[in-house]
Amino acid sequence: MARPVTLRLAAAAAIVAAACLVACATAHAAGIGALDMRPDGHGGQTYSIPVQLLLLMGGLVFLPAILLTMTSFTRIIIVLSLLRQALGLTQTPPNQILIGLALFLTMFVMGPVFSQIGDNAVRPLLDNRISAVEALDKAEVPLRAFMIKETRREDLGLFLKLAGGKTYPSAEEVPFRVLVPAFVTSELKTGFQIGFLIFLPFLVIDIVVAAVMMSLGMMLLSPTSVSLPLKLALFVLVNGWTLVIGSLAEGYIR
Repeated sequence: MARPVTLRLAAAAAIVAAACLVACATAHAAGIGALDMRPDGHGGQTYSIPVQLLLLMGGLVFLPAILLTMTSFTRIIIVLSLLRQALGLTQTPPNQILIGLALFLTMFVMGPVFSQIGDNAVRPLLDNRISAVEALDKAEVPLRAFMIKETRREDLGLFLKLAGGKTYPSAEEVPFRVLVPAFVTSELKTGFQIGFLIFLPFLVIDIVVAAVMMSLGMMLLSPTSVSLPLKLALFVLVNGWTLVIGSLAEGYIR
């Protein structure tokens, strides 16, 4: 029991150290000093960390939340998880494989958005051509456009109503505190809709197998042990992984 806890603590420490290194490297590239040393007037020195670096390190904490809620990751991981359940497999593929596949699919889908952010915000910031505030404003534009495209109007209207009913001339002017939950709600709904369609053919196989086994009086044999190979065979014959992954990607590229 102590070993898993130790491993988790070591992993957490490694993540924190990596975040600090990334923050320091980014700060150095942006011209922000990582540590200021000044004489204290008594023959010693005082050390201070710039506020910009503290804000940058704090912002890195929100990177996982940004990945989960402001990209295509939510829909992709939901569909892949429901696909595994529809096949009747509990641990195959493992969670690590599903998350890794979802991450790389997210990088593929979000590639144009990330490219625009890099060209318009990150590179000019590193070249000291724009300030950090201007970089954030420029990075917001392609990400906002992506989320607006994938957000249902009824979901956006719901959160606008919950936020006080204030109206905006266009969706581009809706604040992020309203747009992000509306986008996540739309992604959840779309993911479950796709998962329902994936479940249907496998559900038919389960029903047919259970009905045939009952009619034959095979009560001692579990229907799952018979339907599972049939579902796997069907999924392989129709090239299921290509269909699912291709449909997920095309849903965003359309």
